[in-house]
Amino acid sequence: MEEGGVVIFPTDTVYGFLALLENRKAISKIYKIKNRPRTKPLAVFVKDLKMAKSLAEILPSHEKVFKKYWPGKYTFILNKKGRGTIALRIPKYKPLNDLLKKINKPLAQTSVNISGKPELNKIKDIKEKFEKGGVLVFDAGNLPKRMPSAIIDLTKHEITKIR
Repeated sequence: MEEGGVVIFPTDTVYGFLALLENRKAISKIYKIKNRPRTKPLAVFVKDLKMAKSLAEILPSHEKVFKKYWPGKYTFILNKKGRGTIALRIPKYKPLNDLLKKINKPLAQTSVNISGKPELNKIKDIKEKFEKGGVLVFDAGNLPKRMPSAIIDLTKHEITKIR
């Protein structure tokens, strides 16, 4: 991953493409593999609230929401440090949480699929579609059909559910 690699890894929702947030080459590779429009940003996995605070402007009212929903299947859109927005999530899946602790860096992430198509949850389909493209696949077997994370916008005074 340090050298621009992309991995497919199981999460608490669906299989996801993961790359180091700081590695623009790897992020570009995800966009290319998924045929995803550049106007559609990737969400970011963080290991804890401290890491989230290093990336986003987090208010005390946000922390109350996070305590209720993190770790878990909720992605929150926040104002980014500097300018713009960022979508953050602390997952609730031990192997992924262990990975985040080990690398101690935020991971850009998105579901494993071609943009606009359903997420893939059968490992055979994932390997057939993406392994030849130089993507390392972590095989956790078939995942049950689950919804991707809920997306909640916390950038305004009113909390808005996007998905």
